[in-house]
Amino acid sequence: MKHFAEKFLQRVAVILEFFIALMLSVGIILLCLRMAGSLIYIPDLQVWPNYDDLLETCFNLIIGVELIRMMYYHTPNTVFEVLLFAIARQVIIDHSSIMGSLIGVCAIAVLFATRKFLFCEFDIAEEIIFRASTKAHTVNKLLDIDIPHEKGETLLDVLSKKCEEYDIEIGVGASVYFPDFGLRVAKMHDKKVSRIQVIHAIH
Repeated sequence: MKHFAEKFLQRVAVILEFFIALMLSVGIILLCLRMAGSLIYIPDLQVWPNYDDLLETCFNLIIGVELIRMMYYHTPNTVFEVLLFAIARQVIIDHSSIMGSLIGVCAIAVLFATRKFLFCEFDIAEEIIFRASTKAHTVNKLLDIDIPHEKGETLLDVLSKKCEEYDIEIGVGASVYFPDFGLRVAKMHDKKVSRIQVIHAIH
């Protein structure tokens, strides 16, 4: 019962995320159209939108777009970009005090330092699924990686040897890792591996 409840809640969460992202997308599109139709009023500082309004609204739209990406991709990189634009907006739009601007600049510096030194290489990754029978040298050429293999070996051969070396049971989700990429069993058919996911770190 608990398992079914968890599956149901996961499905509901995905649907809600999709619905919220859809509403946000529609709102951003409508506001973009409204802004485009109001650009002729920018020279008049007494009418919306003047230049400050345009700058603030554009930052808000960018943050909205990044929020949509964050809900879709679920990666630390998208969270980083949302925070970066939010802080940059505060620094550029809000001219209340030098101290506030300094704190904002320091916060941006901390974000970049965090990204450089604390994000592990697989936090930002490209994931591509291949047939288990795909030759390792073919994947090397396509993704510009270096899968250690012997002549004629497939992805399944490489993954199987690594699983055997580390005593890992082969099943959906079983993963092995190399310096700049990983291999993961993505799908099985009749108890045989049919699809393998290559997790390629983006540097």
